Amino acid sequence: MLQNNPELKSKIDQLWNKFWSGGISNPLTAIEQITYLLFMKQLDELDQKKLADAEFTGDSYGSRFSGVWIPPEHLDKPEADQKPFAVEKRTLRWSEFKRMQAEEMLQHVQGKVFPFLKDLNGAESNFSRHMKNAVFIIPKPALLVEAVKTIDEIFDIMEKDSHEKGQAFQDIQGDVYEMLLSEIAAAGKNGQFRTPRHIIKLMAELAQPQLGHRIADPACGSGGFLLGAYQYIVTRLALRAGAKDLPIDEDGFVRTSIAAGLTKQAQEILNGSLFGYDIDSTMVRLGLMNLMMHGIDKPLIDYKDTLSKSFIEEAKYDIIMANPPFTGSIDKGDINENLSLATTKTELLFVENIFRLLKKGGTACVIVPQGVLFGSGGAFKNLRQLLVERCDLQAVITMPSGVFKPYAGVSTAILLFTKVWGPKEKVSKPATEQVWFYEMAADGYSLDDKRSKQEGYGDLQEIVARYHGRSSENNSDRTRKCFVVPRSEIEAEGYDLSLSRYKVDVFEEVFYENAVVILEKLLKSEVGEASEEELGGVSSGIVRELLELRGMIG
Repeated sequence: MLQNNPELKSKIDQLWNKFWSGGISNPLTAIEQITYLLFMKQLDELDQKKLADAEFTGDSYGSRFSGVWIPPEHLDKPEADQKPFAVEKRTLRWSEFKRMQAEEMLQHVQGKVFPFLKDLNGAESNFSRHMKNAVFIIPKPALLVEAVKTIDEIFDIMEKDSHEKGQAFQDIQGDVYEMLLSEIAAAGKNGQFRTPRHIIKLMAELAQPQLGHRIADPACGSGGFLLGAYQYIVTRLALRAGAKDLPIDEDGFVRTSIAAGLTKQAQEILNGSLFGYDIDSTMVRLGLMNLMMHGIDKPLIDYKDTLSKSFIEEAKYDIIMANPPFTGSIDKGDINENLSLATTKTELLFVENIFRLLKKGGTACVIVPQGVLFGSGGAFKNLRQLLVERCDLQAVITMPSGVFKPYAGVSTAILLFTKVWGPKEKVSKPATEQVWFYEMAADGYSLDDKRSKQEGYGDLQEIVARYHGRSSENNSDRTRKCFVVPRSEIEAEGYDLSLSRYKVDVFEEVFYENAVVILEKLLKSEVGEASEEELGGVSSGIVRELLELRGMIG
């Protein structure tokens, strides 16, 4: 994790400070501009690597930077009239333009490189459609030069780190990007806050997405859960292909580099199976670029309000992983008619919507504020009843309040459920037999604002092992961290899903010494081995008070 590399963290802080002092003080604007630059750098790096790999293996590879590029606005002209506007693609490489003088570099990046970036997958692509209104607003040549230099230094440190510590380069890049994205959360954008990567990895291990599954996040932000699912699948494919001695990361998970063990067919299947939606156009652009920087060439992230009437999809996805917004509410008149809960609270509507979007047999792994587990309002209870009766609610994992620090101190829980009955089907028998509860006490990081890495993995690996082995364990002891509760008991408790409702606390009996013995020890600590006569001569102070107390109980 980035916390363990102060050099890298320092460089990222420098980058922020340069943008701040250069006149771009809005974190969201800054992250967007930095992302464009990171994207330009990564495009060049990936292309150079693919060229080198192709040369080594003797395969052919069509570079993104070979030939010429005609800006889209000139494509409708006759070919001869297009020629004056043709740009040699090689000049659009990061490694080429970074050598230019400051003024020339800014004009080149603004006028050619950035428009080329927006047109990367063709005018009709999802990426180009969402990039249409994107603007490159780095105002000063000096800021661009400094930013380019710092990003080069960041990449050099990442390269060095990957060689020395054995962590995949793209994972380190993910850390860097996540730290940049965390600045958005720090700015307090409408209940959005980044889900820590180790929690995403935990949820992927619980949900177990497979190649060929349609995977979605209906409030995807920068695409962290889609990436988590992608990386989980890639790792399983690599293991199935016989990969051995894969490193265990700092959270105890096995994750390979993104490209390892991925056939062209598997890449195509994966590219067409990750779906993300968000109501913030900037986050959509960030999510698209985030996934593309991780090797997903044509990500399917779109600008959509998945709670609104305009979003008509239903029963389409095999896996949904999400951390939907916890705060705020939606306009009552715009709520999709297929959502039955009588509420405008987004944390409830999103969970019902996720149920609606799942195929029958599909599984969701969702983070909710713990209030959803025990809220007394009708909509809260109705949602929990839906999860118990129409779904097989497999697990409720409560997390400590520090997991989302420093951005939020809210206590959260992970819900894991599989859809059994559709929203309009008659339930002949409730789907849930019993619910597995786990009380996470630690996640491997300090639970204060610093969130520094602690020794070990916290409860992460135990949760994965215990959950997948729950059928062969005796889970009846409710004094332990994890236990199961039958549906009948949950029904009797008004569908309350709070762990504390069912956990049995064990109070250890403590034996204390006799009060007189304690007082003698206190007197001895004050005056040493004094005689009764000497003690009797004390007229005031704590010794006199202790003597009086001894006299009262002696």
